[in-house]
Amino acid sequence: MSAIQRSLILPSLNANKSKPVLSMSKPLHVSKVESFELSKPQKRTLITCKAYEADRSEPIEASEVKSEAAKRVKIGIYFATWWALNVVFNIYNKKVLNAFPYPWLTSTLSLACGSLMMMISWATRIAEAPNTDFEFWKTLFPVAVAHTIGHVAATVSMSKVAVSFTHIIKSGEPAFSVLVSRFLLGETFPPSVYMSLVPIIGGCALAAVTELNFNMIGFMGAMISNLAFVFRNIFSKRGMKGKSVSGMNYYACLSILSLFILTPFAIAVEGPQMWAAGWQTALSQIGPNFIWWLAAQSVFYHLYNQVSYMSLNEISPLTFSIGNTMKRISVIVSSIIIFHTPVQPINALGAAIAILGTFLYSQMSSGRKYDSPFLFRNLVCNLVGARVRACKHINKLIFGGVDGVRCHLPNLIADHLGKAVNAPDRAILRLFV
Repeated sequence: MSAIQRSLILPSLNANKSKPVLSMSKPLHVSKVESFELSKPQKRTLITCKAYEADRSEPIEASEVKSEAAKRVKIGIYFATWWALNVVFNIYNKKVLNAFPYPWLTSTLSLACGSLMMMISWATRIAEAPNTDFEFWKTLFPVAVAHTIGHVAATVSMSKVAVSFTHIIKSGEPAFSVLVSRFLLGETFPPSVYMSLVPIIGGCALAAVTELNFNMIGFMGAMISNLAFVFRNIFSKRGMKGKSVSGMNYYACLSILSLFILTPFAIAVEGPQMWAAGWQTALSQIGPNFIWWLAAQSVFYHLYNQVSYMSLNEISPLTFSIGNTMKRISVIVSSIIIFHTPVQPINALGAAIAILGTFLYSQMSSGRKYDSPFLFRNLVCNLVGARVRACKHINKLIFGGVDGVRCHLPNLIADHLGKAVNAPDRAILRLFV
C-alpha cells in the first residue's frame, strides 16, 4: 500500500492534535498533584503535576481554616460556660452553707441532683447511655472515692471560711501533684517545675497567714481537697486508659458511684435529726428562697463539672489547666464583690502570687520537647512554632501533602526568628518543621 493510500485510510495523527495556547508572560501556579495507575499489569505509580495561569487560578478550599475557627469558637463557648456556671455555683453554695451549715448533706444533694439529671437524660434518650461493664465500674471505684473525699472536703472548707480563701488554698493543688508523683510514684520533673512551686507555696502561705477570718477546719478542708483531687487524677489516668466513654457520661457515672459512697457517711456524720432542725431554722430565716438556693447550687454543681469534662475532650491538658487557673480568678474576684469579703493588700498579694505560680506550673509541666527555666524562651518557641505550623498548613494546601515535597518557608522562619534566642533554641525550632 502506498503512502497516499495509507493517508486516505488512516487519519493523520497530527491533524487532530491542537497545540494549547500558553502565555509566557503570566506566572504559573501549582494546581494539584495526582497519582494514577496506567493499567492493572503495570504497578508503577506516576506523579503528574497540573498547572494553570494566574488569571485562571482555582480558589483554595478554606474548609480546614473554617473548621479550625469553628473549633476555637466552640472551645471559647465551653470556657465561658464553664466559668459562668462555676461562679454561680460558688455563690449559691456559700449562701446555702451560711443558712444551712451541713456540708455533708449539701454535698450529697449535689451528687444526687446530677445523677438524677443524667438518668433522666438516658431514659428519655436525650443523651446516649454509656456502654459499661463490671470492669469499668471496678476501675472507676478508686476515682469515685477520691472524688467524694475532695468534694466533701471542699464543701466543709467553704462552710467555715470565705469562698475566696478556699480557692486561694486550692490553687496550690499543683504542689500536691508534684510531691505525690515524686515521692509515691517515683516520677521525676525538670528543675523548672520545682521552681514554679515556690510562688505557689509562698503565695498560699502568705494568704493563709494574713487571712482575717482564718479557720483551721476550713484551711485543712481545702488542703485535703487538693490531695484527694490529685489522687483522683492519678487513678483516672491509670485506670481509664482505652475506655470509650465520653466526658459527659464519664462524669455522670462518677457522680452516681460517688453518691452511693457518700450517702451512708453523710447519715453517720450529721444525720436526719440535725438536718431537720437546720432545715426549719433556714426556712424561718430565709423563707422559700432557701429551697431555690439549694436547688440552684445542686444543679449548677453538676453542670459546671459536666462542661469541664466535656471541654477536656476538646482541648489539651495544658489549655485545661490554664482555663482552670482563670476560673479560680473569676471565682475569687466575684465572691469578694458579692459577699463583701474584707481583703488586706498583703492578702491579695499572696493570692496573686499563688495564682501566678499556678500559671507558671502549667507552662513548665506542659510536656514539651524541651525544658527551659525561663518562661520567656518558652513563649518565644511557642510563637515561632505557631508561625511554622501555619506555613506547613499552607504547604499542605499548595502541594497536596505529597511526601517528599517540602516548602522552604518554615525553615526560613525557624532560622531567622530563631536568632532571637540562642543556638539550642534554634535547634528546638527545627522540631516544629
